Amino acid sequence: MFHELSQSITALSFIDIFNICVFLTFTCCYTYQLFYVFVTLTRRPPKHEARRNHKFAVMVAARNERAVIGDLIRSIKAQDYPQDLIDIFVIADNCTDDTAAVAREAGATVFTRFNSEQVGKGYALDYGLKAIWQEFPNAGHEAFFVFDADNVLDRHYFTEMNKTFDAGAKASTSYRNSKNFDSNWISAGYGVWFLREAKFLNQARLTLNTSCAVSGTGFFIASDVLEAAGGWKWHLLTEDIEFSASSIADGMRIEYCPTAVLYDEQPTTFRDSWNQRFRWAKGFYQVFAHYAWSLVKGIFTNERGHKFACYDMLMTIAPGMLLSIISIVFNAAIVILSVTGVMSTGVAVASSVSSIVFCLFNYYMFMAVFGILTTFVEWNNIRATTGRKIASMFTFPFFMLTYIPIALVALVKKATWKPIAHTISVDISDFHEAKETADNRVVG
Repeated sequence: MFHELSQSITALSFIDIFNICVFLTFTCCYTYQLFYVFVTLTRRPPKHEARRNHKFAVMVAARNERAVIGDLIRSIKAQDYPQDLIDIFVIADNCTDDTAAVAREAGATVFTRFNSEQVGKGYALDYGLKAIWQEFPNAGHEAFFVFDADNVLDRHYFTEMNKTFDAGAKASTSYRNSKNFDSNWISAGYGVWFLREAKFLNQARLTLNTSCAVSGTGFFIASDVLEAAGGWKWHLLTEDIEFSASSIADGMRIEYCPTAVLYDEQPTTFRDSWNQRFRWAKGFYQVFAHYAWSLVKGIFTNERGHKFACYDMLMTIAPGMLLSIISIVFNAAIVILSVTGVMSTGVAVASSVSSIVFCLFNYYMFMAVFGILTTFVEWNNIRATTGRKIASMFTFPFFMLTYIPIALVALVKKATWKPIAHTISVDISDFHEAKETADNRVVG
């Protein structure tokens, strides 16, 4: 009897210590993001004014995007920035439709690419970049913008990004909004996530003069950076995060322009969402495996202003979700072993069950707070009905909880690129907002 009691106490102590260690690890690693919220709500980010206009190239890697590619090009053509300073290039990548013809008709220079071995956006961008250098060697492009085919731009987008480039930025991301937030809870979940990233991560980083990260679309990279790299050399599943991690580890600062507004189409089916986020999760694991050590070294060896940027980027790519998964699996195993009679630790079972509930509840509440805060702060910028905005506050945490099985499957299953259909064509004039509204996005 005493021996069994002693075993129960020992098991309970081990379980409690394990769960406390997981909780403390999370707290120590990610508490700084709460400080980001405080910075965003209490301080204004710096503003820039351009001394001159610069020459830019736009690259769009498009695969079977005939339904939306014309909207993007027309939104670029409608910019209040001098059109002779923007060259639009579309890489029609392994297309089986008339994306190339639609893009040419809209006014873009099109390169067609067919390659069944090197599949992915990174390879398409490298192909397009080298084709531009070869066919337009004297074009004088000072920076290259990257967009997805389903994007549309606010009419001031290039004017605002030019200010950031003129101030000396070697790379910069922009404010990413959703053009179909109102479709359903899935698109709303994406919308809240990207608004939260723009407002409470990148804006705080800009204000604190540390480095941001590019995220999929809506960014530029200076020509000299790409020339030094010999092209687009980042080919992992998440080429955007790979570029960010590689650049920050090398000491380069990525800027953010909160007044340059881009609208992005989000998936509306759970299957498409699963496929996309599964690729992202796998890509983050790849980036962590390739760049974690470089970022760790950068925390101690980079110039002072970039040490924290290395830490921030390391936390961004670190598989933090795995800590939650490990905790849940560990405690679930204790419960199963006890129920099947392998272990006779009733008190430990109660502790494990409570730990699982605590872990899931904490994650839900953390995401709920961010969902509510983001929705309220960005209320006027969200293109959705009042009902959808309110509903998104409650559905966003559930959307984020679905990352748990995705992250788990990504550990063991190989990821391949799967197309996400984009079908929402929009009237560009609906997205041309007044300049004053764009400026108000950076307030509190």
